[in-house]
Amino acid sequence: HVQLVESGGGSVQAGGSLRLSCEVSGITEGTNCIGWFRQAPGKEREGVAALAIGYNSTYYDASVKGRFTISQDNTDHTLYLQMNSLKPEDTAMYYCAASKQWAGLREDRYAFWGQGTQVTVSS
Repeated sequence: HVQLVESGGGSVQAGGSLRLSCEVSGITEGTNCIGWFRQAPGKEREGVAALAIGYNSTYYDASVKGRFTISQDNTDHTLYLQMNSLKPEDTAMYYCAASKQWAGLREDRYAFWGQGTQVTVSS
């Protein structure tokens, strides 16, 4: 069983930056993909970025491409989402999720989810 804990959320002004962290623990063997998702109030959850573990292959939603960067540390136990040039529309609860297969931004392919960390961007 994989556990994920997000941190690093907070409040920032438009144009600012935040780095979210996702600590992965538990039975992580076979985990092939980590994704970041977000859900704004009144909206459906949407995929933001995904990373194939060990392959350094990444995928981004068009709305964040060029502003957000997903990465992993050398131990593969912590994933990051560096968010630059933040906009008010980036305000949401951000979740990391783990999959045993390459999942891209397909929410239904992720079996394990964290509790989320709130990001608020003011104009």
